[in-house]
Amino acid sequence: MWLLPTLVLYLPHLNKTGLHSGKSKLNKNMSDENQNIDTIDLSNPELYINRETSLIEFNRRVLEHARDDKNPILERLRYLCISSGNLDEFFEIRVAGLKQQESLGVSSIGPDKKTPHEVLNVIRKNCIDVINEQYDILNSCLLPELEKEQIRFIPRDQWNDGQKEYLHKFFVDSLEPILSPLGIDPAHPFPRIQNKSLCFILSLNGKDAFGRNSGKAVIQAPISLPDVIKLPADQDDNGEHDYVFMSSIIHCFADELFHGMKVDGMYQFRVTRDSDLILAEDEMDDLVRAMEGQLLSRRYGDVVRLEIDAECPNDILNYLLKTLKLEETDVYLIHGPVNLSRFMSIVEMEARSELLYPPYTPRKSGKLGGNADIFKVLSKQDVMLHHPYDSFSPVIDFIRQAARDPNVLAIKQTLYRTGPNSAVVDALVEAATALKEVIVIIEIRARFDEADNIELANRLQQAGAQVVYGVVGFKTHVKMAMVVRREGKHFKRYVHLGTGNYHARTALTYVDYGLFSSDKELGEDVHHVFLQLTSLGKLSKLNKLIQSPFNMQKVMVEKINREAANAEKGLPAKIIVKLNALIEAQVIQALYRASMAGVEVKLIIRGICRLRPGIKGVSENIEVRSVVGRYLEHSRVLYFHNNNKPEVFCSSADWMERNFYDRVEICFPILSKKIADMLTCHLDAYLRDNTQSWILQPDGNYRRDVVTGEDAFTVQNAFMNPDACNKN
Repeated sequence: MWLLPTLVLYLPHLNKTGLHSGKSKLNKNMSDENQNIDTIDLSNPELYINRETSLIEFNRRVLEHARDDKNPILERLRYLCISSGNLDEFFEIRVAGLKQQESLGVSSIGPDKKTPHEVLNVIRKNCIDVINEQYDILNSCLLPELEKEQIRFIPRDQWNDGQKEYLHKFFVDSLEPILSPLGIDPAHPFPRIQNKSLCFILSLNGKDAFGRNSGKAVIQAPISLPDVIKLPADQDDNGEHDYVFMSSIIHCFADELFHGMKVDGMYQFRVTRDSDLILAEDEMDDLVRAMEGQLLSRRYGDVVRLEIDAECPNDILNYLLKTLKLEETDVYLIHGPVNLSRFMSIVEMEARSELLYPPYTPRKSGKLGGNADIFKVLSKQDVMLHHPYDSFSPVIDFIRQAARDPNVLAIKQTLYRTGPNSAVVDALVEAATALKEVIVIIEIRARFDEADNIELANRLQQAGAQVVYGVVGFKTHVKMAMVVRREGKHFKRYVHLGTGNYHARTALTYVDYGLFSSDKELGEDVHHVFLQLTSLGKLSKLNKLIQSPFNMQKVMVEKINREAANAEKGLPAKIIVKLNALIEAQVIQALYRASMAGVEVKLIIRGICRLRPGIKGVSENIEVRSVVGRYLEHSRVLYFHNNNKPEVFCSSADWMERNFYDRVEICFPILSKKIADMLTCHLDAYLRDNTQSWILQPDGNYRRDVVTGEDAFTVQNAFMNPDACNKN
């Protein structure tokens, strides 16, 4: 899910999230500055922001990018679509899970101690606000601005004769042959609607060909045709950017599908289903076959949300609720086109440069670019790439050169998300075809990429690569590649370790780091992790890597505690952490203790954050910010001051329970002082950003940090400048 941090120009009051205000009894209880740390109950539920409300706030920041008129209009439209897609996945996964927990009678979840029922009630209130905000932005901001650029969506009651004739021909030639309107009666029960497919429910008047009067029918819009149709311009090129929704065409000519009957009412609706795949891994013989079976069922999981035209009459709405086995609280009334994600096709069809962000070409690595001998370069020094500012091509070249180098004997790599047409996979196929030893660990349980990953696995196996599907019960989320090369009488390992996926397309929009190294101990560690994933043998003690699910959480807490101990001794102490999510309670408690000891804690958290900063006596030394910009902040970077001997790490893992305990992850040290200094500079730049940063308040809301004029500093713009920080 492409999630960005949120930009709310209005901040909802805390009672919207069902939590106490920032001046709650918690603050009063913690106000005694001399209170002993050991006497404060850090498990107090009021110290924790609810995970789901934090995720909704995260999506509000995405949505406010659509409102922000400093962004180009097509980019604003893109953010609206992203917010809609984010909300879809939120219901498919998070709300679906909460409903299951509620049905099982789970009493409370998470350190905030909210019950599933309480959280679902809060979610509904917040999601109604978000949806209303989406349609307000669409109708009052985006559509008028698009019209100024001659991009118009023509409603069916405004089609002229020529347009209506053209669209009727389209209906007859392209739509009617594939539409399957379903009249509803005892022999034709309500159809099984696919997840997130756009549908219509119709109220019919008159008798059908068999003399029956069922009164209702359902039409599902075809998923094989585009959501938006471009109208032809007239002879003077007027209307060159006029569009209609395919749903409008179906609506206009629906009468022709029911000969002898009249359509009295027709209303768009869409259902969202539980899409989380649950595999009983201890009971299966073949993970791939089981996953393929689950993928088929994803389209028809339990319904968790009904979106429907707000003008739908109550009798039809109640019929749908009864048929779909939903409650009124599962219904979201829509004042506009159902499914805003349909507008994404306009961004792609228009693609006018003046309406988008200025084009940016990732810079070629000075050391690994061109025809550089990558292994020769890496034998002398480590190299760090910073995507999307640095090109992803050296990562592909790393595998490609290994495939063609007669001295390379083996290539090992993990793949989590790569995309259906992957240059990395092409290079691995080339290596396997060249009879290299190619071993690939593919995590086919990467949510919503399962089908692509199965296809890639089949392709690699056909080329002769050995494919392993990770470890039963643990997702393989680590991002690493290793090349084993013969150099003289010895073997040398070259590794690439990343914070993001081996996905060339997302490397253009996701901010991530990738480290190349030939360090001997780092190579040995990566070798041992690969052995563990393929042979399932016990792992020997690692030299430099920190690994989940074994010791990462423990080591992170130890490093936080060390900073606290240094602060208590009067030594300098500081922590800077950049992550996508901060959820795990024990780590949060360690950060609270560090703050209480006087450690300066700066957290750059893109999305969900359960930690509540700014609580007097507990977290007043903690600042949490979420940076929002053109690119999706995805990198994980950790800085511990360590009494003037700084330690800097990058990681594939966020600080979440699943990353610490249920996934295979690595956290790797930055051994080159030059690279460590560069990353420290980057972290400082994030803390200086005063145009795209949102500061988390004690009540769980975010306040935008907005500075204009000469003092304005935008971190992502700075990184587009190659001299922003010294390169490695």
